Amino acid sequence: MAKKPVRHLEYGDVVYYVQRWTLLDRFRTKTIRIMEALGKAHLETIVHGSIARGDVSEKSDIDIFIQSQASSFAVENALENASIPIKERLIVQATPTYAMKAHIEIDEGTSVSFPLMRLRKVEREFYKFGGEVSLKNLKEGLRVPGVDKRLMLIEPTEKGHRESTIIGCEEHVAKILGISVETVMDRVHTLLRRDEVGRTGVFIKKELSDDETFEMALKRLADENPAVRRRLTSLP
Repeated sequence: MAKKPVRHLEYGDVVYYVQRWTLLDRFRTKTIRIMEALGKAHLETIVHGSIARGDVSEKSDIDIFIQSQASSFAVENALENASIPIKERLIVQATPTYAMKAHIEIDEGTSVSFPLMRLRKVEREFYKFGGEVSLKNLKEGLRVPGVDKRLMLIEPTEKGHRESTIIGCEEHVAKILGISVETVMDRVHTLLRRDEVGRTGVFIKKELSDDETFEMALKRLADENPAVRRRLTSLP
């Protein structure tokens, strides 16, 4: 069952037991291997979400993001050279105003993505909202604050983490995360709406054929869809 937003004020300290620390180490070891492979191709990456915050569970995803537009050949070649398999390749666009992204699924729960067009500020700050760390941060064992799908702020502590609802505390949370209040409000609105109407779909989600590159697929979609063309040429 998906985690639901917490609408009332809650604070709590969560203590991690050995099993959770071991799980976090396992997830991060796998993440480091993939990020190192991409780093060899001079691709700058971050991992975001629970892997960055530390509040992992058995169902946690590994979501690695390449921060700038990249050659899909370079990305796929870097994974292939490290013997990291590619299960599926998708172009995804959440809404007509959001940037299209390349999504490479390595296995269930592990993916690499990168933008196919320039990101707006709120789109880039999305990753900081959930918490993000670099390869260097991972190797140093750093955990960072971020917000989970319950709209709870997760702040790492020596023994685990402290969590509190962000609803009604948006300005404070924005300062902690170093992002704009607008981004926090946007995510609150999106996740509360998702809770009310159920999981929302995406504007475009297209699987690539074996002989198709992301660049080819993007051009074809832009030729076919005026909304894609507008977003492709718009400023971030």
